[in-house]
Amino acid sequence: MNAMNREIPVPDVTIDGTGLLCVPLLLRLRKEIDGAGPGTVVQVIATAPAAPLDLPAWCHRTGHHYLGPVPDGERPAYALRIAALARLTRARAPWHADNSGG
Repeated sequence: MNAMNREIPVPDVTIDGTGLLCVPLLLRLRKEIDGAGPGTVVQVIATAPAAPLDLPAWCHRTGHHYLGPVPDGERPAYALRIAALARLTRARAPWHADNSGG
């Protein structure tokens, strides 16, 4: 089954990234999900034109599960599920792995 055809679960956390471009959006997302447990469903409101590409790519890079666009919202929104074994990214560079070991 394609992620785009699945019903999106009710979010545990909603992050409003309205007006943020890619990097600031991902920085906010990274900060907001820090400490969230595996299985947490996160809804990201994102008006950035590249969000439909950047969010699934970031999830692929980190290991989180991209669930797809949230239908019928007033603003564009996307959902993801926190993975138990997600790869960490740098605090100020969300596209880069955090290899600090701590």
